[in-house]
Amino acid sequence: MQNRVVSQSSRLLMRLGALSPRSNAAAHLRDAGRHISGSSSSRVCVSRPMSTEPATNANAIASDHRPTKEQRIQTLKDLGIQAYPRYTPPPAEFPLMDIPHVHEQWDSTLEKGAKLEDEQLSVQGRIHSKREASKRLFFIDIEQNGQTVQIAVSLKRNTGGMGDAESFTRHYRALLVGDIVRASGFVGKTNTGETSIFATRPMELLTTCLRTIPSRSGLVDIEKRFRKRHLDLLVNPHVKNALVVRAKVLSFIRSFLSSRQFVEVETPILSPSVGGASAKPFTTRSVAFGDTELFMRVAPELFLKQLVIGGMDKVYEIGKQFRNEGIDADHNPEFTTCEFSQAYATLEDLLQTTEEMLRGLVQTITGSFKLRVEGSPNSTHSQHHDVVDFAPPFRRINITETLRQKAPDLPSDLSDPTAIPQIMAIFKSQGIALPSPPTLPRLLDRLISHYIEPECTQPTFLVAHPSIMSPLSKPADLANTMSARFELFVNKLELVNAYEELNDPFVQRQNFSLQAGERDAGDDEIPAPDSAFCDALEYALPPTGGWGMGIDRVVALLAGVSHLRETMSFPIMRPQK
Repeated sequence: MQNRVVSQSSRLLMRLGALSPRSNAAAHLRDAGRHISGSSSSRVCVSRPMSTEPATNANAIASDHRPTKEQRIQTLKDLGIQAYPRYTPPPAEFPLMDIPHVHEQWDSTLEKGAKLEDEQLSVQGRIHSKREASKRLFFIDIEQNGQTVQIAVSLKRNTGGMGDAESFTRHYRALLVGDIVRASGFVGKTNTGETSIFATRPMELLTTCLRTIPSRSGLVDIEKRFRKRHLDLLVNPHVKNALVVRAKVLSFIRSFLSSRQFVEVETPILSPSVGGASAKPFTTRSVAFGDTELFMRVAPELFLKQLVIGGMDKVYEIGKQFRNEGIDADHNPEFTTCEFSQAYATLEDLLQTTEEMLRGLVQTITGSFKLRVEGSPNSTHSQHHDVVDFAPPFRRINITETLRQKAPDLPSDLSDPTAIPQIMAIFKSQGIALPSPPTLPRLLDRLISHYIEPECTQPTFLVAHPSIMSPLSKPADLANTMSARFELFVNKLELVNAYEELNDPFVQRQNFSLQAGERDAGDDEIPAPDSAFCDALEYALPPTGGWGMGIDRVVALLAGVSHLRETMSFPIMRPQK
């Protein structure tokens, strides 16, 4: 019988061009798991992250002609296999080991063909591919945490009631790609050097997969990818990288701030008032409060400052903000920020903290101060890539001076009633689209976007904003023409906004009144004046620095993705009709 199996497998290997008539058939049979697939590139290299390349193995493809859900469940029931059993640990003599750990421990220490029959263990994960060499021999790759390991399953080694080839074959043919399974056996290497588990117990089904995972056809349609994110992660495992980078970014920021004695806090998501940023809020209604309108926060800034008033000198929050605005590659209605308030901090302190944090963050994630980013078509670098260097000091651009250099007709006195018509004339002469509504802060912001932001590929601090643009910031000069504020731009995108907080309640009320005029002029992103916050300022806010970073943009930059939705586990999608 053994000779028949060897001969049968040898003929199969010869058809695939992997075995010559004079080859040692038995030796090749032991390594059929590698050769059956036809080529080394057609299956996953187990020591590397899982690939999305389509399999070329005819047997593996044929094995996934999946029956209907009802047929599948009935087949398992007929074989006495539970489709969704309660999870139990493996036997004590087969301790559980993560698949990445298997490769870490034995890839470089075992010789080709070595078998460690005393080194018994269990692994578990999702079936990635399955190859049937004969009715008595299967090779099954299972995947866990982005890595696969080959399970060599033979009737000869398997114990546990599968004494005949028919029962053995029926059991392993019933297991399909996508199923969650556990394999127990000893570790070794095939003659081609592939670390494998040689099963000595029947493979256990932990969860049944009823649908075909489209690994061959792929999943590239944006709508389908993000509406079925679970399938996107299975078919395109590389997309997990952005989520892993996100976790590392959050961990680093928390560690960085905690080491500087900041206290992490949580502030309200829902509130009867909205403030801290110019943005259109989402609204809802509270039944408990008598059908009262509530707002989802657009920024935690005002809450953080009230905590500083209450005696908490260093506080920060990492959390979601919600702005009822458009969606594009750099904006999302739901996004994550890190904001902190630090008592007795100057603008220079905030600048230094930003450089230290970004430098450490980039080095921790990438191992270098330099980051390769997608550049413009006019980039001098190959394939339109730029290299961004986060080694301090970062470049600084004085906004007020630079705007006057690039737009000489900019009025010297922005508080003059004729300032807006004069600036609108600049827009017309330069062919710049007007913002809507054309308020003074919006006009100035558009000029900065047109003239200055395109120059900010390298980490660049924009400083000396016109005061009219920063109603919550202290002035940087006695004439109150510039604010003590900066923005950090990298790769032409804003990552950080920070300033010395305005703590004069009288001036704050005046600024809110000016904003109310812009709101009346049609700017629905301007929040209503927050008199309760002004009342809180009357209890004395210490000189304080406020700082905010957009987490999603930072993650996109470090992960090398071009759209913010790639950084989110489940980005918002337009409702389906």
